[in-house]
Amino acid sequence: MTSTEQTTSNPAHASATTGERADLLAMLAKHRHMLRFTTRDLTDEQAGLRTTAGELCLGGLIKHVTSVERKWGDFILDGPAAMPDFTAMTEADWARRADDFRMLPGETLAGVLDNYAEVARRTDELVATLPDLDATQQLPKAPWFESDERWSARRVLMHIMSETAQHSGHADIIRESLDGAKSMG
Repeated sequence: MTSTEQTTSNPAHASATTGERADLLAMLAKHRHMLRFTTRDLTDEQAGLRTTAGELCLGGLIKHVTSVERKWGDFILDGPAAMPDFTAMTEADWARRADDFRMLPGETLAGVLDNYAEVARRTDELVATLPDLDATQQLPKAPWFESDERWSARRVLMHIMSETAQHSGHADIIRESLDGAKSMG
C-alpha cells in the first residue's frame, strides 16, 4: 500500500486535509484497504463462497460495507429520511437487505470493488468538505437506537470505521478458511 492509499482513497484530499479530518481519512483508508486486501487474487466464484458456518462471503461483506457506508453518508447529509424505518420493515424488506451479504448472479468481484471505491470517494469528499463535524442528525427509528438520539457527523464516520474494521476481521476468517491466505502474518 502506498502512502497515498494509507491516507485516503482520493489523493487530492490527502494533501488538502489536515488535523482531525486527515486522521479520519487515514483510518478509513487503512480499514478499507485491509477489507479489500482479503479479496486479492480471487475469482468471482471464490468471492461468493461461504467458507464458515455463517452466511457471509467475501464479496457479500464488501457489498454490505459499501451499502452501510453509502447509507450513513446519506444520513450525514439528509438525516433520518435517508435511512429506513427499521421498526416498520417487513420480512420481505429484511430478505432484500440480506442480498447485501451475498454475491448475486451476474455480480462480479471487480464490480463490487468498483462500487466500494466509488462510495469511499464520496465519503472522503464528505470528510474533507463538511462545514462542521459536530453537526448532528436524529437517528432513524430502530430497536437498537434510543428514541430521539442524535449523532454527529464525526460519530457517524467513526461508526463507518468500526463497521469496516469489524467486517475486515470477518473477511480474514473467511479468506483463511477459503485457501489459507492471511491478511497479516
